[in-house]
Amino acid sequence: ATCWWAARQPRRGAQASQSFPFPPNRPVVPPLIPPKIPEGERVDFDDIHRKRMEKDLLELQTLIDVHFEQRKKEEEELVALKERIERRRAERAEQQRFRTEKERERQAKLAEEKMRKEEEEAKKRAEDDAKKKKVLSNMGAHFGGYLVKAEQKRGKRQTGREMKLRILSERKKPLNIDHMGEDQLRGHWPCGSGPSSGPWAGPVRDHPSAPDREKAQELSDWIHQLESEKFDLMEKLKQQKYEVRPASHRGQCRGGAGGHVWH
Repeated sequence: ATCWWAARQPRRGAQASQSFPFPPNRPVVPPLIPPKIPEGERVDFDDIHRKRMEKDLLELQTLIDVHFEQRKKEEEELVALKERIERRRAERAEQQRFRTEKERERQAKLAEEKMRKEEEEAKKRAEDDAKKKKVLSNMGAHFGGYLVKAEQKRGKRQTGREMKLRILSERKKPLNIDHMGEDQLRGHWPCGSGPSSGPWAGPVRDHPSAPDREKAQELSDWIHQLESEKFDLMEKLKQQKYEVRPASHRGQCRGGAGGHVWH
């Protein structure tokens, strides 16, 4: 019986080593001192088996403790990894929010700058238009409204002609001589003839009377006055044309230098 038990012990140890592989960092288990078999007495196999089972149970409990300790460390590392991932995700979200806010501010500044430039350009155009209108009004007032009429895209000859006709129509006076003939206008009548009615009704006169001479003198003075005014207007128109051309050329040069061309 003793030899059979001794032959089975290494085989059980091999099965135990195959069933329970120990990690490299295996805890040190204090060796159990095998009991000495007293000589001449009966061997207690139950006690030996019990001690062997206690040793195996102690090793198994040690392995379980090591396993749970390792698992606890892994769980802690996993929790720390999750925390780092969440922290990095929050940091990236904050960075993205910051970049979005900066981009929104940049776009708002660009839009504000664009609006400001457009307002400045509109204000500048309005000021230029006001200056141009003021210059045109001053030039029109100085030159008798010639440029104002030219701005209205009306012909110069037609404008001048209409201006002359308007002045003549305002200054023309009715003569009331439609009923008078050539002899009546001359102030004498042919021999043996005379008007039967009207202001010259009566006998034939060889020489004009005083009222006739006054009327003729009035007509002559009026004609001389019209001719004189016509001459003055023609000279004034020539002078205006002569002065308008250099002024218009200077205005176009200034408009071209400033980026605006006057039409």
